[in-house]
Amino acid sequence: MSRIGKKPVSLPSGVTASVDGQTVRAKGPKGELTYVVNDEVLVQLGDDGIKVDPRDTSKDARAKWGMSRTMISNILTGVKDGFEKRLEITGVGYRASMQGSKLQLALGFSHDVLYDVPEGIQISVPKPTEIVIVGIDKQRVGQVAAEIREYRGPEPYKGKGVRYAGEKIVRKEGKKK
Repeated sequence: MSRIGKKPVSLPSGVTASVDGQTVRAKGPKGELTYVVNDEVLVQLGDDGIKVDPRDTSKDARAKWGMSRTMISNILTGVKDGFEKRLEITGVGYRASMQGSKLQLALGFSHDVLYDVPEGIQISVPKPTEIVIVGIDKQRVGQVAAEIREYRGPEPYKGKGVRYAGEKIVRKEGKKK
């Protein structure tokens, strides 16, 4: 039994949700999101919130039960509060800046890296060594953060590169004489 899936998803204040077959729509102050639930999971809108149940006791249905409940919870949180990821840049001469609607990164290459900001995502650079990614879709915010980090991930010897805020880098010892 899924311990997560058993709990109904409560609707936050200011958010309206509707269930139409397998499609869950949520509308809130930040925007509107939809999620299509897998056919092996049954979704119902009740007085206490959105209830998610597996259609049968197969292993596949039970595996998708908790994930579907979490995805519905994420769209409700996203339209109410939104999601945020922070990236830190470490290294001499490594910095970021916004150039119109593009993120410009100086990461030690012979050229600057320009990253097009996708629609529905806002990127701000409060400090040259900090990037803040904000959006209502948790998956897209995480994907954008991963794509930016991928340009120059943190290396284990000096710790230079782009890392998530609060991420611990396991440092290696350099060679000895």
